[in-house]
Amino acid sequence: VQLVESGGGSVQPGGSLRLSCAASGFAFDDYAIGWFRQAPGKEREGVSCISSMHSDASTYYADSVKGRFTISKDRATNTVYLQMNSLKPEDTGVYYCTTDLSRRYVTIEAMCAGGGTNWGQGTQVTVSS
Repeated sequence: VQLVESGGGSVQPGGSLRLSCAASGFAFDDYAIGWFRQAPGKEREGVSCISSMHSDASTYYADSVKGRFTISKDRATNTVYLQMNSLKPEDTGVYYCTTDLSRRYVTIEAMCAGGGTNWGQGTQVTVSS
């Protein structure tokens, strides 16, 4: 099982980035996937999650990113994207994707509250002027 994040970088406030999470080694359609972030000195927090395709790929967003971030799945490439617009300095952190292979029917709220069993290595996002 692998989750490989990419797409991080440094941008100015108001800018955009698109993060990618390439998944392999498990049935991509059957599991929810989430994006978490961890800022320096803070705990990891759930940013956005998307349910399995069997649950119509419903989505969840933390209040702090609603209206600015969009999560999506590409079944053809087994990739989950996080489009981040109108970025703010407080969005700075290491972004991780995760899935919970022990709970096929986990709700996206639960996924975004606690994360999963498998994590990627993370990608750094820095928003600064």
